[in-house]
Amino acid sequence: MSNDNRKVAVVTGASRGAGAGIARALGEAGYAVYVTGRTVEEGKAPLPGTIGATAQAVDRLGGRGVAVAVDHRDDAQVKALFDRVERDEGRLDILVNNAAIIDDALIQPGGFWERPLALVDILDVGLRSGYVASFHAAPLLIRTGGGLIAFTSSFGSACYMHGPAYGAQKAGVDKFAADMGVDLRDHDAATVSIWMGPLRTERTDKAIAERPDQYEAIMANAETPEFTGKLIAAIHGSPDRMAMSGQTFIGAELGERFGISDAGGKQPPSFRAMLGEPRLPHPAIVR
Repeated sequence: MSNDNRKVAVVTGASRGAGAGIARALGEAGYAVYVTGRTVEEGKAPLPGTIGATAQAVDRLGGRGVAVAVDHRDDAQVKALFDRVERDEGRLDILVNNAAIIDDALIQPGGFWERPLALVDILDVGLRSGYVASFHAAPLLIRTGGGLIAFTSSFGSACYMHGPAYGAQKAGVDKFAADMGVDLRDHDAATVSIWMGPLRTERTDKAIAERPDQYEAIMANAETPEFTGKLIAAIHGSPDRMAMSGQTFIGAELGERFGISDAGGKQPPSFRAMLGEPRLPHPAIVR
C-alpha cells in the first residue's frame, strides 16, 4: 500500500484527449492519478497518445501517475482496476468517468441510418461503462469520505450534436450524476456532470486539418482539457461540494465561479445562449 498520503483519482479513457488533460491537471494539483485506457504502445491507435505517456506527464507535473490498461467494455477488467486501487492505495477520492468510444464517422454528414452503426458503441463505452466504473468505485469512495464522481459531458445533452447516439450518451451521464447523487447523498460522496466546451485535442486537431472551414471558427474559443481537470479539483476541494452534488454544470461558468482560467489566462465563454442549458432534475424521489 502506498504511504505518500496523496489523494487518489481514477481517470478513465486517458490515453489522450479530455481524459489525458484532466489527468495532467489532477497531477499538477498533487493527486495520484490512475490513468486507464487501451493504448499502451504509440502508433497502435489512429491518434497519438498512450496511458504510459499520460502517467509520465502526471509525474512531471508533480503528481504520481499510474498507467493501467483497461478495456472498459470488459466488466472484469474494471473490477480489477478498483480492486488494485483499494489494494495499493487504500482510498479513492475522485473518479472521472470519461472513457468513450468515438467513431471517426461521428462528424460526417448524414442521418443516423446513413452513418456506421458503430456510432452506437458510445452507449457501451461512454454510458454503460460509466455506470460500471461508478458501481465499483462507490464503496471505496464512501469509505474514504469526501469523494467525488465526475462525468465529462457536453451541450450535446440538450441540443442536436453529432447525432442521437452521442446526444443520448451525454444526456445519460447527466442523469447518472443526478440519480447517483441521490443514492450517495447521505454518504459524503458527491456527483457532478460537466459540460465541456469545444476542446483542443488530438481528435479535434485532425478534424480541423480535414475540415478547416467547418471547425476553425468554432475552435477559436476552444478549451484545453486541463481546464476541466482544474474544475474537478476545485469541486473536490470546495466546501460546497455536497451542495453541488447531483447537478450538471457548464464548465465555463464553473471557471467564473471558482476564479479558474484556462491556458494563458483565457476565460472560456459559456455557450448557454447558443446551445442550451442543463436540465434541472425534479426533486421527486420514487423508491
